Amino acid sequence: MKFKQNILEAIGNTPLVRLNKLSSKDAATVLVKCEFMNPTGSIKDRMALHIIEEAERSGQLKPGGVIVENTSGNTGLGVAMVAAVKGYRCVFTMPDKMSQEKVNMLKAFGAEVVITPTDVPGDSPQHYVETAKRIARETPNAFYVNQYHTPANIDAHYRSTGREIWEETGGDFDVFVAGTGTGGTVSGVGRYIKERSHRVRIVGVDPIGSVHYHYFYTKTLPTPHVYKVEGIGEDILCGAMDFSVVDEMRQVNDKECFSIGRRLVREEGLFCGGSSGGVVHIALQIAREIGPGKTIVAVLTDSGSRYISKFLSDSWMKDFGFLEAQPDLGLVEDIVKDLKRKPITATGEEKLEVIISRLKENGISQMPILDASGKPTSIIHEVDVLHALQSGKASLMTLAKSVSHPIGGLIYPKARIEELYRIFESDKVAVVVDSNKIVGIISKIDLIEYMSRNYNKAR
Repeated sequence: MKFKQNILEAIGNTPLVRLNKLSSKDAATVLVKCEFMNPTGSIKDRMALHIIEEAERSGQLKPGGVIVENTSGNTGLGVAMVAAVKGYRCVFTMPDKMSQEKVNMLKAFGAEVVITPTDVPGDSPQHYVETAKRIARETPNAFYVNQYHTPANIDAHYRSTGREIWEETGGDFDVFVAGTGTGGTVSGVGRYIKERSHRVRIVGVDPIGSVHYHYFYTKTLPTPHVYKVEGIGEDILCGAMDFSVVDEMRQVNDKECFSIGRRLVREEGLFCGGSSGGVVHIALQIAREIGPGKTIVAVLTDSGSRYISKFLSDSWMKDFGFLEAQPDLGLVEDIVKDLKRKPITATGEEKLEVIISRLKENGISQMPILDASGKPTSIIHEVDVLHALQSGKASLMTLAKSVSHPIGGLIYPKARIEELYRIFESDKVAVVVDSNKIVGIISKIDLIEYMSRNYNKAR
C-alpha cells in the first residue's frame, strides 16, 4: 500500500510540460514548471512548509503559537494549509486589490484575514506588511513569517524547485524565466543553477509599476504604481530578492499577462494565473530571439482558480479594456504630459463661496479636496454644491468637506488609457495620482483630443 502520511508530503515534484501551441517551430522550446499543481495551487506551498518547519526547529514557533504574515494570497494559502495540519492559528494581512477567491479560500482554512488599502506607501502603517508586523508585535506567542526578507524563502527554492528543475532537465537548458514577487523563486533557483552552470541565463519578470526592474538596472527605487496582475512584482525592496544571480530583468504589462494567461488555459489546458501569463509572455519573447535548438524553462506560479471573477472573466476583461483587439492607446501619463492646465484643487476647510468662485474662474465642474499633506481625500462637484444649497443643508459659509464625496475615479500614471473608459462610463473625471499627489485631472474631452491628435499623426 502506497500513500502520503499527510497532504504536506504532496508538496513539490510538479511536472515539467512542453508548450506546443503558443510556441512556434522557428523558436526555442519552452518548458513550463506546473507549480499550480501544488496542494493549494501555487509555488508558495514549498516556501510555507520550509519556513514553518525551520521555525519549529529553531524554537521560534512553539506549540499553540500564532502565525502572522502579509500575503497577496498564495503564501497565505500555503501557510494556512501547513498550519491546519500542524494545529496553529493564523492571521493574514492582504491588500484590497486581491481577488475575493483568495480571501474566501484563506477563511476556509480557518484563517483570520485583515484587508488593507493598496494605494499606500511601503512604509505606511496602513501598508499590509507594516500591519502584519504590528499584529505580530501585539500578539503573544506569535511567529512572523516575513516572506519578503527571510533567507529561508530563497533556501526553500534552492532545496526543492531548483533541484527538481536541474534533475528533470539534466541541466540541459539555456534560459530560466520566473516572476519576481518576493524574489524567492528566481533567487533560490538561480543560486542552484549558477552553482552548477554559468551557461544558463536567469531572467526575472517584473510588471510595470513594480520596483524590481528599475532597481536591477539603476540601483535606485522608483515610485511604484498599482497594477492589476497579482502574485508578481512588489512596491518595496525585498531581502529575499538576490539580484546577484539574475542576469536580466524584463517588464510586462497587465494586458500581456492576462492575454497569455487566458491562452495558456484555452490552448494548452494549463489552468494557471495571470502572473504565469506574464512569465510565459517573456519566455516566448526570448524563445523567438534565441531560435530553435535551445530550451527555456519557465515557472507557472499559481492556479487560475483564484481568478475566475477576474482575468478569466470576459466581462471583467472588457471592463478594463483588456479585450481590445487594436494596439494599446498608450499610458495615462501620455495624456497628462499634454494637459495644458495644472490640477485645480481645494482644501476641506475652504468655504463654498470660495469653491464656487474657483469653479467659475477656471471653467471646471469639479475639484479634488486635499488634506494638509496634499493627499486627495474627496471631490466636490458643481451638482454637490447645487443640491446642498437647494436643500438648505448648506450655505456659502459651509466648509467644502461637508459637501464633498469620496473620489471614484482615481487612476495611476502607468495605467493603460483603456482603463479610463470605466471611469468615464460613470460620468466621472479621472484623477491621476502619483505618490499620493494629484498630477493631473483628465476629462472625456481630454481623451478625445489625445486620440484625435494620435489619429492625425497616424494618417
